[in-house]
Amino acid sequence: MARKLTGTVAADFALPDTSGRTVRLSDYRGTRHVVLVFNRSVY
Repeated sequence: MARKLTGTVAADFALPDTSGRTVRLSDYRGTRHVVLVFNRSVY
């Protein structure tokens, strides 16, 4: 997998949030910072 450099635009994607609503990365375009957390554990 290629590394992204700071300041580059990430590809848009969509995932469900904890309430089941679809959230897209593009929904946050124009905000200063976006933090993504991918928890690989299964509860």
